[in-house]
Amino acid sequence: MSQAQLANEIKYKMALSLLKSMLEKGLITLSEFKEADQINQRLYIPQLVEVYM
Repeated sequence: MSQAQLANEIKYKMALSLLKSMLEKGLITLSEFKEADQINQRLYIPQLVEVYM
């Protein structure tokens, strides 16, 4: 895995963690969570996305 891809993996994991926290606190709905996660997946193109979910 390249340094750039590793950086994208880390950025995606951080974004996912933030989204999960927001969902748990009721700040966003499950629908909003899923939509934001799809956007993040397109943005960061994580290769290990199945591991994070």
